Amino acid sequence: MIHTIHLFAELDEHLISLLKSLTPEEWEKPTVARLWKVRDVAAHLLDGNIRVISMYRDGHFTAPDRQINSYDDLVAYLNQLNADWVKASQRMSPALLTELLESTGKQYSEIMAQQDLEADAIFSVSWAGEAVSKNWFHIAREYTEKWHHQQQIRDAVGRPDIVHGIMTPRLFRPLIETFLRGLPHTYRHTQAPEGTAVRIVVALDETFEWFLIKTENGWIIGETSENTAEASITLDADTAWKLFTKAIKPDDALAKVHLTGNKELAGVTLNLIAVMA
Repeated sequence: MIHTIHLFAELDEHLISLLKSLTPEEWEKPTVARLWKVRDVAAHLLDGNIRVISMYRDGHFTAPDRQINSYDDLVAYLNQLNADWVKASQRMSPALLTELLESTGKQYSEIMAQQDLEADAIFSVSWAGEAVSKNWFHIAREYTEKWHHQQQIRDAVGRPDIVHGIMTPRLFRPLIETFLRGLPHTYRHTQAPEGTAVRIVVALDETFEWFLIKTENGWIIGETSENTAEASITLDADTAWKLFTKAIKPDDALAKVHLTGNKELAGVTLNLIAVMA
């Protein structure tokens, strides 16, 4: 289980402090989210808060306006849903966006704290290949959404704040650990003998390490391995979050990572996508 609930309020404090410091010009800067400017990413974060409050507190769910028969259908629907909201949010000033994010963020954090972590979540973590997910994983996925969108803003305005922002071991490790839960699904078609281990290292100001291990029933992710790793991949933290959220492509990341052993096997890690895309 990855525990993230205690971090939501802290993450929001960093976000509100950041947004209140932005100049009008910075609100209009482009981000790695391609079509979205800083203000659009902030609006998307607000949308997430509002939808959670509406669903969990008020039992209000909006039915899709189309049939969802596949993962691609779901992604297309969500992309349109997000685009519609971002377009409408142009009517809101940066100050109002910030005020609404501050007030709804507190309600959001309270709702997350009330959830039974072992109960089935209302939404599965589809990018990890799950049809049904436990609340702790769904909430951890929500944490990654809030973290990486805030970091997109920080990246756009030149304030990655390695020391005082959110790129810290306390806030970053839950993010990357959640992302890597998608690796067994990424490797699902990768053939290897039972017991094969792939070592994944992500470096911040300290080093985090995991092992992807082939078992009789598929691949699993853990912090230890009884066998010596046949392949290894090392990424810096900035490359890792951008790669796994599609901000950069695998080919672009390849020049920034270190592969050893069976490089083809280790390189499959570059295909992990831990967002709905």
